[in-house]
Amino acid sequence: MIDKRVPDLAAAVAGIKNGATVLCGGFGAVGEPIALTEALLDLGIRDLTIVANNAGTGEIGIARLINEGRVRKVICSYPRTTDPRAFEAAYKAGRIELELVPQGTLSERLRAAGAGIGGFYTPTAAGTRLAEGKETRVLDGKTYVLEKPLKGDVALIAAYKSDRWGNLVYRKSARSFNPVMAPAADMTVVQVKMIVDLGSLDPEAIVTPGIFVDRVVMVR
Repeated sequence: MIDKRVPDLAAAVAGIKNGATVLCGGFGAVGEPIALTEALLDLGIRDLTIVANNAGTGEIGIARLINEGRVRKVICSYPRTTDPRAFEAAYKAGRIELELVPQGTLSERLRAAGAGIGGFYTPTAAGTRLAEGKETRVLDGKTYVLEKPLKGDVALIAAYKSDRWGNLVYRKSARSFNPVMAPAADMTVVQVKMIVDLGSLDPEAIVTPGIFVDRVVMVR
């Protein structure tokens, strides 16, 4: 019997190692898997590479990991959010690395990892510092930059509903980076607000099929 439910947050993040590349879903604070992200603290792991839309807000979630000195590098589009105090302090002190990736490129690099695509060409960032050191090609008179897939060791994502197979339904803007991260990691862990009976989800509402999910934990 397939059952991807786990009893608590500790079981959800068990086995994640030092130096892991962690994909953290969400769009700003919307759809961010805060409980899962903070559960990494109890593992005592360090030197994490965090891939997210932003570099944390306030003192929770990613920001808390940064404050606790657990993050070596952040790969994101918006390091300066409405309250980027944790990242800014760490970055100015030289305690953390930053790789800036345009938002559309970030999403496509994640999608490419999940789809098994070796890379893609995009005009975004051509002729800028973000393209330095990357292969470029001129196609039909326009310069394109080769971008490579962005794969994670683990993806931490948040959804609204799940069944025991891990089929996921999202709400509103939580559907931004969470679905594209789910197939892009070796292990995908999901926090949900409710777990429903198998067969009760409308198939047309399922955005992430359970085949891309390894563990589900309910967080109210």
